[in-house]
Amino acid sequence: MVPHATDNRVCRITLNRPETLNALTPDQRERLIDLLAEASADAAVGAVVLTGTGRGFCAGADLRAAGTTGDRIPGDVARMLRLGAQRLISAVLDCEKPVIAAVNGTAAGLGAHLAFACDLVLAAESARFVEVFVRRGLVPDGGGAYLLPRLIGPQRAKELMFFGDALTAADAERLGLVNRVVPDAELEKTARAWAERLAAGPTRALALTKQLLNASLDSDRAAAFAAEAAAQEINMTTRDAQEGVASFIERRSPVYRGR
Repeated sequence: MVPHATDNRVCRITLNRPETLNALTPDQRERLIDLLAEASADAAVGAVVLTGTGRGFCAGADLRAAGTTGDRIPGDVARMLRLGAQRLISAVLDCEKPVIAAVNGTAAGLGAHLAFACDLVLAAESARFVEVFVRRGLVPDGGGAYLLPRLIGPQRAKELMFFGDALTAADAERLGLVNRVVPDAELEKTARAWAERLAAGPTRALALTKQLLNASLDSDRAAAFAAEAAAQEINMTTRDAQEGVASFIERRSPVYRGR
């Protein structure tokens, strides 16, 4: 199951198969994609926290649930990735609300890429990140070869993906894959504080900012500047933008409504 709850404008999604380190079955993956889409469309949600139970954040795709390779024909694997793991990573990147990964334990393979696709990454001190694909004789998938070079550069990405060594939370923070490492006991509290702060912010401005930042590395300057101008044009029609400007003029704290 992938339970979720919304409180104080924060949608909390919890991967809950601790006996498998929260490896994702196809049904759970689809449920996660649906929950992220629902969070995008729900005006009552201002931020999302994604975490796991037990010793794992997510051990990647559940290969046992995915079946054996013997029954496949050429094209099946590429189709499966397009419709599965890649859709999941896109769902995180395209979610219109800020998504925080609260990495409570091992994040391996697709599970690591799921964390890295999030807008902010908090890691417990016990967390580990593993580009496990090379250990299985596989090519990294789930958007890893797209995400990692953009986060830490190609040389560091190659080191992680070529060797498949486990990366401690502290080393992940040093490389820039993690925003902050906290004691295990403080992970939930810190994630909630960050999420509630985001949820109290100007929701549409944050959505447009996320869109601009995600697109910037694939854009030239002219395209990036045009997108920026268009985003600000759209944003200035929102009530929150009007409230932000009014509160500045009136020298008071803004009260955003997410609209």
